[in-house]
Amino acid sequence: MPNDLDPKRKALQTTGTFNSRAAQVRHPLFQQSSFFDPEDLLQLKYETLRAVEIERCPIAKAARDFGLSRPTIYEAQTQLQQQGLEGLLPHKRGPRAAHKLTGEILQYVQEQTAAEPEIHADELAKRVRQRFAVKLHPRTIQKALRGKAKRGRPA
Repeated sequence: MPNDLDPKRKALQTTGTFNSRAAQVRHPLFQQSSFFDPEDLLQLKYETLRAVEIERCPIAKAARDFGLSRPTIYEAQTQLQQQGLEGLLPHKRGPRAAHKLTGEILQYVQEQTAAEPEIHADELAKRVRQRFAVKLHPRTIQKALRGKAKRGRPA
């Protein structure tokens, strides 16, 4: 098994495709060949799906042999069908939207901006904290107001 100085391992870790559960992979392909790398999660998912689709391997057996969970395999099947190989790549993690900036707070900020068009985001953040006990960065407020204006809505 490669050590921590291995450039491929570093590349896998950097791209989020490193399989930290490589020791659980039992499939013969990954045991008998230097080409098949149990640490390469993208290759592992692809070969798992190939075994399920082409060789008609049951999902439960594929999960055991390839060291993946059944939900991971089902999710990979869907991603491959919808997006091709790119769907097997890791997705950006983290919030998809501003989670503190609720609809109620955004409406309040828009009302404040309508009433005082020259108000700064710093002041709006201060008012939001006082009224809702939520700490928002002024930049979050600026982005939200600009986003609404770009979509043709009043900011």
